[in-house]
Amino acid sequence: MDFFEFYHISPSFQPDEALLRRTYLERSRQYHPDFHTLSDEAEQARMLELSTLNNEAFKTLSDPDKRMAYILKINGLLEEGENQGALPQSFLMDMMDINEAMMELEFDFDAERLQQTRQAVETLDQSMKQDIQPILDNWTPHRAILLPI
Repeated sequence: MDFFEFYHISPSFQPDEALLRRTYLERSRQYHPDFHTLSDEAEQARMLELSTLNNEAFKTLSDPDKRMAYILKINGLLEEGENQGALPQSFLMDMMDINEAMMELEFDFDAERLQQTRQAVETLDQSMKQDIQPILDNWTPHRAILLPI
């Protein structure tokens, strides 16, 4: 069972964070092994498995980067350990410049250069987010999850 099915929510790069947390807490109360100590061994093992699934689902779905990789993986667009393809040359050059600036700061700290480097990283981050946001906003899953009535 995938994490979205487990939480009865539709796959989304931008899920309702409050609903995600609420569902996690509900599942935690429902499946936590401490609440099933009087059950037989098979039921205790099943609750431990569901509790572990709940924790892993929340850890993955609540982190934007992990969530993105997970969605790509379950849709067959990303395989475990798969080469992600070549990165754009401009991105690699930006990263090289930032790494060089960080190394220089290690050897010769300068507060102004640190601020400039931080600004460069923030600018690059915002630019990448702007580029990807329309894709995230318009994405629809290849498969629909039927929510219980």
